[in-house]
Amino acid sequence: MRGHGDRWPFVAAATTAVVSIGLLAAAVAGGWLGMDVGAGGGFCEAARDALVRQPANTWSNLGFVVAGLLIALRATSAGRPPRWLATGFACLVVLLGPGSAAMHATQTAAGGRLDVFSMFLVASFAASYVVLRVVRGGAIVFIACFVAGLVLCEIAERVPGEVPLFMTWANVAFGGLLLAAAVGEVALHRRPGPRTDLRWGVAALAALATAFAVWSMAKDGGPLCRPHSLLQGHAFWHLMCAVAAWCLYRMWASQRRMDASGQHHRGSHEQSGRR
Repeated sequence: MRGHGDRWPFVAAATTAVVSIGLLAAAVAGGWLGMDVGAGGGFCEAARDALVRQPANTWSNLGFVVAGLLIALRATSAGRPPRWLATGFACLVVLLGPGSAAMHATQTAAGGRLDVFSMFLVASFAASYVVLRVVRGGAIVFIACFVAGLVLCEIAERVPGEVPLFMTWANVAFGGLLLAAAVGEVALHRRPGPRTDLRWGVAALAALATAFAVWSMAKDGGPLCRPHSLLQGHAFWHLMCAVAAWCLYRMWASQRRMDASGQHHRGSHEQSGRR
């Protein structure tokens, strides 16, 4: 049975969802984010003359909120990642939803910044959690790497020029951090000690690869672009990225220790959870 302490991740993620969605709704209704400058307009969906400019690309971001809440539901005080990290990741995944929706709903510059920054938060988290386990460090190591990842992404966002396929250097930095995290996970799996179930990692990469392929073809002028349809490739990108975040957490939570014969055993935290 889950104790009261184990409810904290879900309470935190649910509070994050309610507050962030509430603030976004007020910002959209009140025009707090500024004027429509066409931010996100390159992702095919035609802007409507309505409060929500791109409905499909906006509402599909609820997938991140659902994924974050599901992650929080599985987080326990005795599990992996540690509860404070699992709670943080769940909240960041939740924030991806309102962050991205802010751009697609308003097409404002401020909305665009919220969209990109929410992406940076999750990518920096994934890379930092790998470093934490590689060096067997603690909270200070994680926080230092997390801040460094954000700084790197912010610098990349300010580099001018368009990048083929990726569009911006910010997207390159985002993808680079995720690639570094994937390489680190494979390296950790090959090292003696606790192991994760890489099948979840493969599922996360497959979801991201599929999402990226559709993302690439669903931009303005792409073969999958249907500006006035409610079936948008960019909306599919949001949903598949939410699936990838869920799979990534499941990989982290699958950590097992290995005995001398190479067999998987559940850690003590999992054994105690059965009692």
